[in-house]
Formats: sequence, structure tokens, C-alpha cells
Amino acid sequence: MTLSNDELAMPDRPTVSIRFSAQQIAERVDAMAGELAAKLPADTLVVSVLKGSFVFAADLIRALSRAGADWSMDFVTLSSYGTGTETTGRVRIVRDIVDDVRHREVLLVDDILESGYTLSFAKNLLIERGARHVSVCTLLDKTGKRRTKLEADFVGFQVGDEFLVGYGLDWAHRFRGLPYIGVVEKKS
Repeated sequence: MTLSNDELAMPDRPTVSIRFSAQQIAERVDAMAGELAAKLPADTLVVSVLKGSFVFAADLIRALSRAGADWSMDFVTLSSYGTGTETTGRVRIVRDIVDDVRHREVLLVDDILESGYTLSFAKNLLIERGARHVSVCTLLDKTGKRRTKLEADFVGFQVGDEFLVGYGLDWAHRFRGLPYIGVVEKKS
């Protein structure tokens, strides 16, 4: 679902209904961490795609630690959306990673896989820089919006064509702090 410019500019707060509760998310993140810790090597580098994944990545890295995986972490900020709700299809690096990825296993973490442009760009960039292997981990997978052949290796939840906010996901840089993932309800 795409929200119109009029809906984006609305001064009053839209209704957000809970799609995944904080408890559901916490349980799924813990389960994913156990799966990741069992499948990936001890020298894995976690690379979080900012801004959207910062909440998920923070919870995931703590869950990985509880699962016995004490992995290093770095961050990359990529942009393909600006303040809109539809990708431009062009990805740019706003902030690059610091760690050297050569000959390393990399776990690329993002909040949502939709078109695939951003994560395909990031994965290809890390491979070009010499990463041994890049796995993709995303909290949400919206397969109906895919524009690339990229598939996530680790997925928290499959979702449909809903406009989701909270738990790091935003609507024009708002609603990131909600402790749950919710659906923005269109006004009738």
C-alpha cells in the first residue's frame, strides 16, 4: 500500500493497529539468534543497514550473545527512499562501514526486505570488497514487492502489502520508537 502525499502531510496522528506485538517480536528474534549462532562461524561480522534496522539489530546482537555468539558489528547507512514511501531504485551510501570484510563471513541485517534494491546493493558491495560469504537476515520479508532476485537467508516474519511502522520502521521518520510493529490504517 502506498500512502498519498496528502496522507503523509496529515498533521493528526493516524491510527496504527498492532501487527506483531513486542512479545511476538522478542520471541522471534531469540529464535532467529539461536538459528544464526548454530549456522554461522564464530568470526561472523554483523553489518546493520541503518536507519531502519537499528532496533532489530540491537535486539538481535544481544540475543546472539545470549546464544553464545559474540560477533563484532558494524553499520552502513544506505538510502533509496528519502522521506517517501516508495523506493527510488537508486541506492547511495550515506555512511560506510569501517571494518574490513575481506575473507570474512558477513551477516547483513535489515528491518525489511521489499524491492530488494537496497539489500542487493549492500550484498554486492560487500562481496566486491572481498567478503567470503554474505548472508541476509531481515526481520520482515515482503515478497510481493520484490524487484530483484534477492532472497533473505534468515527471515523473522513474512508480511503482505501493508504499510508497517514501529520497531525501527518509519513513516517519514516517525513511529520508529513504537515497541511493536503496526499497520498504518488509511482514513476512510
